[in-house]
Amino acid sequence: MPDIVNTLAELGATRSTLTPAQGDQLDQFGYLPLPGILDEVTLEALRVRCDELSASEADRAGIEAHQEEGTARLANLVDKDRMFDRCWNHPAQLAAVAQVLDWQELKLMSLNGRAALPGQGHQRLHADWAGAVSPGSYQVCNSIWLLDAFTEANGATRVVPGSHRSGRQPGDVMADPADPHPEEILLLGDAGTCVVFNGHLWHGGTANNTDRPRRALHAAFLRREHPQQTVQRDYLRSETIRQLSPSQRYLLDV
Repeated sequence: MPDIVNTLAELGATRSTLTPAQGDQLDQFGYLPLPGILDEVTLEALRVRCDELSASEADRAGIEAHQEEGTARLANLVDKDRMFDRCWNHPAQLAAVAQVLDWQELKLMSLNGRAALPGQGHQRLHADWAGAVSPGSYQVCNSIWLLDAFTEANGATRVVPGSHRSGRQPGDVMADPADPHPEEILLLGDAGTCVVFNGHLWHGGTANNTDRPRRALHAAFLRREHPQQTVQRDYLRSETIRQLSPSQRYLLDV
């Protein structure tokens, strides 16, 4: 059976892919922006494809993983176009994910789309894991691919830096996690940025106060012993599986 170090190396990710400063940022604050990963041509192609899928799938969009009022959700994107591969196969993204998960065996949890719709999209602060964990025992890591710029007005994700090391959930210390947190910041950035963040970091979308959807992709990973949000073996077409490399199949657990 492959091991994760060799698997990620075949995809270009090693322990030296990130700089020491990037590793420290991820450890201390719980998130790491990787700007400029997607060029404008690629961005536009991804936007167009996401809009096409949202229109064609209509009220069933996102059903393979999660639907959310006030957003346009997509799910099972690995199976819907090979152009999405770059959003779960990028070396810097994978190296950051592996660092959060201590280079333990891991797999893709899900590859989803989320567009905060005009006037909507605010979320409670939450972590991507049901229970609190002690620092260093992290089970899940997420990444946001900014298809549109994240601004103060259009529903950028808010995070509480360092909260992944607290060993607590937002509800343990906040009367209402939908409220602002005194230490929260917005993850602002240009389209084409990927922000990798510890899945135990407190985070949540904010309201989109513009007249356009704010689009992003979310590629989440978790330790291999846990179930995927989208169980790829149940959803991937045989045609898709045949096109994947051995390393990609291992990351998808198919």
